[in-house]
Amino acid sequence: MASRSISKPCLLALEDGTVFSGQSFGAAGTSTGEFVFNTAMTGYQEILTDPSYCGQVVVMTNPLMGNYGVNEEDMESPGVFAHGFVVRELARRHSNHRATKSLASYLAERDVMGISDIDTRALTRKLRMEGAMRGVLTTEESDTRRCVELARQSPSIQGVDLVERVAPKHAMDWKDGLNSAFIRSRSTTSKSKTLRVAAIDCGMKRHILRHLIDLGCEVRVMSPRCTQEDILAGGFDGVFVSNGPGDPSAVHYVNDLLKIIMGKMPIFGICLGHQLLGIALGAKSFKLKFGHHGGNHPVQNLLTSRVEITSQNHGFAIDADSIVKVGATVTHINLNDKTLEGFVHQDMPILAVQYHPEASPGPQDAAYLFDCFAIMMETGQSPSASQMSQAQDALKERLAEPPSNSSI
Repeated sequence: MASRSISKPCLLALEDGTVFSGQSFGAAGTSTGEFVFNTAMTGYQEILTDPSYCGQVVVMTNPLMGNYGVNEEDMESPGVFAHGFVVRELARRHSNHRATKSLASYLAERDVMGISDIDTRALTRKLRMEGAMRGVLTTEESDTRRCVELARQSPSIQGVDLVERVAPKHAMDWKDGLNSAFIRSRSTTSKSKTLRVAAIDCGMKRHILRHLIDLGCEVRVMSPRCTQEDILAGGFDGVFVSNGPGDPSAVHYVNDLLKIIMGKMPIFGICLGHQLLGIALGAKSFKLKFGHHGGNHPVQNLLTSRVEITSQNHGFAIDADSIVKVGATVTHINLNDKTLEGFVHQDMPILAVQYHPEASPGPQDAAYLFDCFAIMMETGQSPSASQMSQAQDALKERLAEPPSNSSI
């Protein structure tokens, strides 16, 4: 397909019979997926390239998208994994000194469909009230009844292993650290030794790896199909379990691996990694009505009583009561709906959070969790309330420092 984006009439249909008419941008064709809404005001290129969105079409609640274009440095993976992109208005021109191309041309290059000029407020309200649902984007079909039927015939993400579609097949070493003047580095932090981390990649965002490098760690990215021998005989000080798409109960091979290595070395999980650790411990997962997608979700750390504004992207969650029954302590809750956002295990060195501490949704107040992972690798125990508080204080001091780049 040519990289030039050509606008065409486009239909958006949901499985409940709702149909919107708009204009396509990016690629033409037909694409199906689970429609979810995202409340972030910026960060569309990070969203589109987050492998966690595999199988989903993203509806942005902020009305204008594409105004700052696209650049390669801010991509979270090599490609676009979202199955479509829905906006109220696409910026007619982009303006940013770092931009290399427009959002529309980028999606056209990656063969991803977008639709604009629809009432995203009405669409978001429907998804908010009735829940995420299957749908279709198409420039090829004009019969609305046929479009609705295509939506109803599209596959559900529940019970489907989407990790297989986005995860690497082979191991590799990661070397790149934080590359933005807007992020406060830990490079001055001295460690008694270099910590080696096995990062199980279920659809990992690059910025997670950059934070691990910034901790001073050596990072080996592992396939989720790796074996216990790969982990236990690799000389690692800790294991990281990444974010990724879809239903955690369908990723049996990672759950089985975690059951074996838990208790043998410190483990830190984010998003899907949080869910996989919970299930491996014996807790229960469930599908959220419309998920958590955005960069403005308030989460409270119950151990320190501090509130973090977080970036989130997940459609499943771990039941808080069930995680307590398997020996864990709830550390974080979502202040919007009181769902579980984090836990530590009482007897094994395990730390897990449902949100994305590597992201920067304005504040960077969740990045202390990477320091907690380092503490866990050094002590062999889950971080305590006082250690979390000290890590938060250290982060606060870093954030108070003036930017290293005087041009900002």
